[in-house]
Amino acid sequence: MRFPALLLRTLAFCGALASWSFLAVAANAAEGSRCLAMAQAPMNAPVDGSAHGPPHVRPVRFTPAALGAEEVLITYVTHATFRIATAAGTTIATDYAGVAGRGRLPDVVTMNHAHETHYTDFPEKEIAHVLRGWNPAGGPARHNLNVGDVLIRNVPTDIRTWDGGREEHGNSIFIFEVAGLCIGHLGHLHHELSPEDLATIGQLDVVMAPVDGTFTLDQPSMVKTLKVLKARIVIPMHAFGASSLASFVQKMSADFAISYQDKSELNVTAAGLPETPTVMVLPETLHLSFE
Repeated sequence: MRFPALLLRTLAFCGALASWSFLAVAANAAEGSRCLAMAQAPMNAPVDGSAHGPPHVRPVRFTPAALGAEEVLITYVTHATFRIATAAGTTIATDYAGVAGRGRLPDVVTMNHAHETHYTDFPEKEIAHVLRGWNPAGGPARHNLNVGDVLIRNVPTDIRTWDGGREEHGNSIFIFEVAGLCIGHLGHLHHELSPEDLATIGQLDVVMAPVDGTFTLDQPSMVKTLKVLKARIVIPMHAFGASSLASFVQKMSADFAISYQDKSELNVTAAGLPETPTVMVLPETLHLSFE
């Protein structure tokens, strides 16, 4: 049986439309996202509005001084908890289990529930926004909100269960867009990212990655994932000791510069991102015993 030419053309069009539908969903899910706009831009295109060449690059600055208008202060508190402070005064704590470091209570806390060192059932009532990376009612968690000068959104991923099974949407990658930066926290990531995941994440500038290689994604797969993400700054977390951290750093050293920092604070600007993708190893502010 021979199909009419019009029908064949219609089927071809529908197939092409379906193959790109997840990109449209990603764009609609995070309207106004600079990360997604950057990821969809042509390769090698300038990102500062100029017609020629890349934007000027300056070394990253690492001072905990008062923040300028385009600065973001990232402090490694402990385990998978970072404190993110912006020039407008917005404060966020990631994978919050009741500890957020020095200073006032954060405006926003994010959580994941792989196990109890990544969440608390009893967050302080004064915290304005408690964003769980899973949906207690079932299905994926969905967050897309502006808090002060920060756009916060999430990308759900799956986790392993203790009995060897799989829990869909049990983890979230949280993304914070502020001061021209796209900052991602991978949470308790257990699997490599799909094309749909990558399309929804977009282009990250800074990423916090779990590097233990056992409870989370194995180290070779994590290294592969970070190469795909192409963030300019990678901050290791969730290391479980010097040996697993050293193993991760060694695996990353072929493709990334390595920088060990003396302080737990990292003061980052979009203009000051390193030209060479760099692993920034920060000491924890607190040394708590986990797992």
